[in-house]
Amino acid sequence: MNKLRILVGLAILILPAYAGVVVYYGFSPLATDVGYAPVQPIPFSHRLHAGELGMDCRYCHTTVEHAAFAAIPPTATCINCHSQQYGIRKASEKLAVLREAFYGSERVQPGMPIPWVKVHDLPDYAYFDHSAHVNRGVGCVECHGRIDRMDVVYQAKPLSMGWCLECHRDPGPRLRPRDVAPTDMLWQPPEGPAGAALAQQLLKEYNIRDINYMQSCSICHR
Repeated sequence: MNKLRILVGLAILILPAYAGVVVYYGFSPLATDVGYAPVQPIPFSHRLHAGELGMDCRYCHTTVEHAAFAAIPPTATCINCHSQQYGIRKASEKLAVLREAFYGSERVQPGMPIPWVKVHDLPDYAYFDHSAHVNRGVGCVECHGRIDRMDVVYQAKPLSMGWCLECHRDPGPRLRPRDVAPTDMLWQPPEGPAGAALAQQLLKEYNIRDINYMQSCSICHR
């Protein structure tokens, strides 16, 4: 009997602590990968290209408006600016991997893809369609953060189910008009009643009416 009481007492003490650890871990960057910034084969700076030079995200990520996946650019896209004959920084050691991948070498066939490391990597059981979001007024910054300020790309948002549902339950404030590019990192909706009115207007324009459907499991788990 005493042993049973001891076991029950231990369970009462341990189980809440265990549950607390699980919940804390589930909402911490350890589980959501916030801040994940893998080393890439080429030190490509979004701060330089998207920020200082003002390049549109869609120049490289060409499929973002009509496909689920935002394409990673082929080496030919990079060579448009960085050819070894007339390109910008054509002799830079930082671009050696690019030149080898495009032109080939003794150990690499010409036209080989660059082995970029994926940063925003969702689990296989979660489906995300870039085009469905971009074409309905969701800007790149909502999920990727201020990528125009990143020398090294890192995961800025949790990308967890709870985080996605926050937007699906109340998408209006995160939408932008059609005449504002999804790649515009600086746009902000108006504050106060004007912002609320714009949100309602955009929900109608983008035909986002059934919030219950937006929270359906089958939207993301197919």
